Amino acid sequence: MNLSILHWPNFRVTNIGIALVCAVMVGIALYFQYVLYLDPCPLCMVQRYAMIIIGSLCLVAFLHHPGTRGQLFYLGLIMFFSLFGTAVAGRHVWLQNLPSDRIPECFPGIEFILGNYPFMQALGIIFAGTGECAETLWTFLGISIPGWTLIAFLAFSVVSLIQFLKIKRA
Repeated sequence: MNLSILHWPNFRVTNIGIALVCAVMVGIALYFQYVLYLDPCPLCMVQRYAMIIIGSLCLVAFLHHPGTRGQLFYLGLIMFFSLFGTAVAGRHVWLQNLPSDRIPECFPGIEFILGNYPFMQALGIIFAGTGECAETLWTFLGISIPGWTLIAFLAFSVVSLIQFLKIKRA
């Protein structure tokens, strides 16, 4: 059995697959928010935006069906937002595992932060995380919501790297 990356699904199939995974994950996030009433913290919202951007990029790449340069362009953007999402989700998981005496103070939601603080200060508050970001409200197989998004972002990064290597070898 040959597991060469050259047998990886083509660019379009991979991108529509990632777009569908992103759509399902955003749908689950909306279900948690509007059906289970689990309000997202600022870091959750940033992860959601990254997921939407990655899914949108993959959908556009699927529909565009670009040549090699276009594929590299899309892969660069997808990789950037995947690594960005990995960093944010990693920070979120880290906050959830802090001892209770080291958890930062709580702040109002992301809309309040963006509306009442200068943009750069608001970004600092959001990325530092707040007390509500340290709460673990839901787990599946012992992994929290940010843990699952971290796994997804890492998978998107690996898939993008494999696609890049496939293009470079072709």
